[in-house]
Amino acid sequence: MGPPKPNVLRAYIAPEYPRVFAYLIRRLALMVLTLFGISVVIFGLLRIVPGNIVDVLFDAAGFVDPADKLKIEKDLGLDQPFVVQYATWIGGLARGDLGYSYVSEKPALAEIVPRIPITARLAALALLFSVALGLPLGVISAVKQNTKLDYALRVFSLAGLSLPAFWLGLLILMASVALFGSIPIYSAAPKPWFDSLVMYAIPAAAVGLRSSALIMRLTRSSMLEVLRQDYIRTARSKGASETSINFGHALKNAMLPIVTVIGVEAAFLIGGLIVTETVFNIPGVARFLVEAIRSRDYPIVQNLVMFIAVIVVLTNVIVDLLYAALDPRIKLAE
Repeated sequence: MGPPKPNVLRAYIAPEYPRVFAYLIRRLALMVLTLFGISVVIFGLLRIVPGNIVDVLFDAAGFVDPADKLKIEKDLGLDQPFVVQYATWIGGLARGDLGYSYVSEKPALAEIVPRIPITARLAALALLFSVALGLPLGVISAVKQNTKLDYALRVFSLAGLSLPAFWLGLLILMASVALFGSIPIYSAAPKPWFDSLVMYAIPAAAVGLRSSALIMRLTRSSMLEVLRQDYIRTARSKGASETSINFGHALKNAMLPIVTVIGVEAAFLIGGLIVTETVFNIPGVARFLVEAIRSRDYPIVQNLVMFIAVIVVLTNVIVDLLYAALDPRIKLAE
């Protein structure tokens, strides 16, 4: 019997389109509502924290004239009611106008956009390193359960979870000085592609080691649960190869919790690279966020945190969609 005709396939697939569309609409509506709540929290917390940019400027310069202080607050719009300030910010976001940095007096967009690719490259390499290392090692550890190799890999994963990224980064810097006489510090100067890759790969490996250890442990536990299922024994009894069983059957059905962790780690890496970017002198988003918080640069802080929130929410939506793609038992709710 040959494959179904195209019109038959269309009859199978077409009924799913309205459900998928309705699901996406609901998810987008929930995403907008979530981001609205996050924006209110971000904006409110920044105003609750004692001190603002005017206080920082006056403390640094030693000014004490209250009239001058009030004038600067008025020029920056900090004397307006909370609702007016929030509406101004949200209206600017809708138009693509993120305001001006209080510190540099440059458009916030011009300050933020050049730093996004730097952090994105570092986060992507760290995630690639963690998945490429953690996933296969987790499968091997599960397949070789309770062997010397399994024990060694479990010790490695525990060490990876225990080592702080900043401490590992400092060790890498000291080892680089001792072995090569140089430090792998970020430089904006043009470099050959291999040198540029090494410049990002070293800090990415330092921060990605913890994620790889977490993915490895979760992959092992999820694989062990799947390998005990009846259909795995049936596949073995039919003569299927171990490679086909481990990667074609077991890993595919063990991927749901792994995808969840990978999604969480991907979202975390965008905003969780503060220490790594500081240690390796990388001018990315996370490091810039800390500098903006220290100087009470409201437009930069609230826009950067909002950017990170958007990444986290979008990642969760993508993970939900991957669930339905990986497991046909999961249906999109009506």
